[in-house]
Amino acid sequence: MSPLRAYRDLRLFLGQRHPHQVLFGLLAIVVTGLILGGFYHDSHFEKPYKRNIIYVEQWRADRSDAEILAQQKIDMKIKAKQIAEFEAAREKRRAQFERIDNQLTAWGF
Repeated sequence: MSPLRAYRDLRLFLGQRHPHQVLFGLLAIVVTGLILGGFYHDSHFEKPYKRNIIYVEQWRADRSDAEILAQQKIDMKIKAKQIAEFEAAREKRRAQFERIDNQLTAWGF
């Protein structure tokens, strides 16, 4: 491909078109470019820094089995509470979606 022949082909193509066709063709290219540029600009965002700190409990190496079991019972209560909170939030969210689904069904969607 030579640039000279490409230029000649472009002049020939544009010479066979009416001026309003060339204008609308250029406008179509500009609008498409603006839309794609907008998507490209909008797709870039700074990821917020979030600290990921993991705390670890340090235990004595000479703990007895009774101490271990007592701590496990305490931890089970805490974990059960966290699971119950999670399930309650999940059930609340499910109820919200069910309400929306019922409304959409009533509207015929």
